[in-house]
Amino acid sequence: MEFKRNILCIGAGYVGGPTMAVIAQKCPEYRVEVVDINEARIDAWNSDEIPIYEPGLDEVVKEVRDKNLFFSTDIPNGIKKADIIFVSVNTPTKTFGEGAGMASDLQYWEKTAHEIVAHSDKNKIIVEKSTLPVRTAEAMERILKANSRGIKFEVLSNPEFLAEGSAVRDLYEPDRVLIGAHRSDDGLEAERELVDIYAHWVPRERIITTNLWSSELSKLVANAFLAQRISSINAISALCEKADADVSEISYAVGSDSRVGAKFLNSSVGFGGSCFKKDILNLVYIAKSYGLAEVAEYWEWVVRMNEYQKERFVRRIVKEMFNTVAGKKIALFGFAFKANTGDTRESPAIMVTERLLEERALVSITDPKALDNAKLDLSEMNGAVTYEPDPYKAADGAYAIAVMTEWQEYKDLDFEKIYASMKKPAFIFDGRNILDHKKLYEIGFNVYPIGKSALTHFE
Repeated sequence: MEFKRNILCIGAGYVGGPTMAVIAQKCPEYRVEVVDINEARIDAWNSDEIPIYEPGLDEVVKEVRDKNLFFSTDIPNGIKKADIIFVSVNTPTKTFGEGAGMASDLQYWEKTAHEIVAHSDKNKIIVEKSTLPVRTAEAMERILKANSRGIKFEVLSNPEFLAEGSAVRDLYEPDRVLIGAHRSDDGLEAERELVDIYAHWVPRERIITTNLWSSELSKLVANAFLAQRISSINAISALCEKADADVSEISYAVGSDSRVGAKFLNSSVGFGGSCFKKDILNLVYIAKSYGLAEVAEYWEWVVRMNEYQKERFVRRIVKEMFNTVAGKKIALFGFAFKANTGDTRESPAIMVTERLLEERALVSITDPKALDNAKLDLSEMNGAVTYEPDPYKAADGAYAIAVMTEWQEYKDLDFEKIYASMKKPAFIFDGRNILDHKKLYEIGFNVYPIGKSALTHFE
């Protein structure tokens, strides 16, 4: 089959894989290839067990794979053939040197830019899909234009706004698709090409076009605003526990205001994932680099409040369990940073486990999708950790359960059976406020929600 255009995505992770699968499904006249240096990951994409759990993704991949969607480790050949290249490589927070702990580590991104130059023999459109600091496209352009063969590269910004656990749905029905381009003739022409791809299934009014720098910054700001809402309600949850108020009732009342809205106002043990903390700290670093100390401090507090919420959760466990958890088995229900994903990056469960181990607790972890990643995350931690797919076995002989992820299956468990298998008095610390607290109390549990009064059998 003769394809209209060749699309390449460099990076086969949580963004590149799902995005390219949906583009291939919706644009059958385009050839779409995803490349990555990780051979095991590419092998998994080509197998019956794809490397990412997302509802509906497996079906999409199997529908179009080897028809117009291909996965490969041959990056040079992919670059050579491509007309449009999406760059979706990892941009973690720096752990060394200038900006350590805040700035994005762009070494993988820069290597990719040099590789594109080395293996290109015709003009190409380069699409930033990774989350990058504002004006990164400027640096990429300098690398791309430093070629002696007269090849023209036009750089676009197309940040992703996917939520893990609903990525396929978000790709099918996005709130918006954002495309940033230079407002030059070449930039606008490249912009139109990318708009045409998304317009195969996204209504034109939802495709927003901006200048390059606005697009880059919009991604950081969007995640910062969402994280800010979570930290705000979590700050109020601490007050609720002292004032005998109910944070769920407050969330509902405040969220009913049309000026505020209800989304991201559920109090919890804290936010996680690959984006929120990283993007906020990136925004902090950018503000500091421009001398905007007050702006930087404002956004930094969003992250600090999230760390406080996790620490507060652990302190409450220790305090309510008679100021010691040493030698006590505690079952963590969930390790993924959110439901419907196996992703554990920046999961609150990591820090909670670490602190419980420091207190000499025996930690039993259960999760329907994230146990393999949990083992990797905790591989260097000292202490007693067990991994158990069955939540009933995880809770057997435990003194307490801490709900860390809002998996639907945890709501449907037989807690009378669980209670019978646990040490007494039995505790539940609901870090996601997903359980029926009154029913648990009636069974016999001592129940400690987030931002609500505890239900206990102690006088």
